Amino acid sequence: MTRLPDGSRGTALVTGASRGIGAATALRCAAAGWVVAVNYRQDAAAAASVVEAIRSAGGSAQAVQADLTDDAQVVALFEQLDERLPPLTALVNNAGVVDVAARVDELSAQRVRRMFEANVFGAFSCAREAVRRMSTRHGGTGGAIVNVSSAAARLGSAGQYVDYAAAKAAIDTFTLGLAQEVAGEGVRVNGVRPGIIDTGIHASGGQPDRAWRLASTVPLARPGTAEEIAAAIVWLLSDDASYATGAVLDVSGGR
Repeated sequence: MTRLPDGSRGTALVTGASRGIGAATALRCAAAGWVVAVNYRQDAAAAASVVEAIRSAGGSAQAVQADLTDDAQVVALFEQLDERLPPLTALVNNAGVVDVAARVDELSAQRVRRMFEANVFGAFSCAREAVRRMSTRHGGTGGAIVNVSSAAARLGSAGQYVDYAAAKAAIDTFTLGLAQEVAGEGVRVNGVRPGIIDTGIHASGGQPDRAWRLASTVPLARPGTAEEIAAAIVWLLSDDASYATGAVLDVSGGR
């Protein structure tokens, strides 16, 4: 893991960290020694619960609110981190949304725009600000970025979420391009493609039972857990993955 001159691991910002994969990743980052910035959009109580869990386990964390679809809020978020927390050395671009199942010929332009604003534009803005702080080109000491994609990016999600799948495919390409751009500046950039994971995101798409209903389509015959995805994310942030950049790791039970 990137270390600062004082030997500390600095701050890890985990976006969308009030629930699911983000919350599990925040807990695991704290256990690995980072000070964790727990980003949330609107559920302050859930973010506070994650912070309390980290502190109860002996870690250090603060909740930080920002709607990442608003670039001005992203800039303000990173300025807040600069003022309140140790230097940034890790970013997990996890925040994202799905919507109700629909065919492409049923999608509104507004829905597609929202899907890309939440799943792509926010990740670009956060990565831009992170690189400005971590890259040796900008006087930083290095760091690592992990972008959370989805197996949908290579499966297409026909009849379900083609717009979501397309947004996540954009994240895969973004991961590769950014990794090549900053590889010589001390910043590694990788991605994780979760498969069907048993989290609350399915309920937000109107299908709370989706993970277990689709378990039979997974070679491992079950949905994954948020903790299993978090383990992959934190491995990619760590020095154990020091020669990995531009990689996208499938954690999808073989699907």
